[in-house]
Amino acid sequence: MKFVLKPVERITVGAMGQPGERTFYLQAKSPDQLLTLHLEKQQVEMLAISVEQFLQELGRKFPSLPEASWQYQETDMQLQEPMEVSFEVGNMGLGYDEIEDRLLLVAREMVEDEKQAEEASVAQFWCTRDQVRKLGRWGHEVAQRGRPICGNCGQPIDPAGHFCPKRNGHKH
Repeated sequence: MKFVLKPVERITVGAMGQPGERTFYLQAKSPDQLLTLHLEKQQVEMLAISVEQFLQELGRKFPSLPEASWQYQETDMQLQEPMEVSFEVGNMGLGYDEIEDRLLLVAREMVEDEKQAEEASVAQFWCTRDQVRKLGRWGHEVAQRGRPICGNCGQPIDPAGHFCPKRNGHKH
């Protein structure tokens, strides 16, 4: 199935559940559709990084473009009901339409093999540069709200602590 949201009125990411057990979502709204996709925390983090890099590259390529705003109100970035997930995201990509000054975020459904790839769902989100920058900044914020990260091994620390391989398994 192909979903095309053009134009996007709002786009966000969010997480539901307790740290360590959260489920992450990408959600966008067009005038006639609300689309929610499931993704992983690492995908949210990579999207945030990719958005910033992409916008910096656009700024170098098109120096006359005004810088996109990253400021948002947290209440505007919250997920909306109904939370009906259309598919689980496998990979994403970014593009830019210079004429319309819109970024294109493409999300493809996760598939097991090449045969399924032909039938996989795809979502296209046509966003302003401001919307995408806010999405990236908010995504970074959402990802950081999880479990604290161990400074020694880089793994998440559960509320009860964790066994750090760099500390010979000592719990801290």
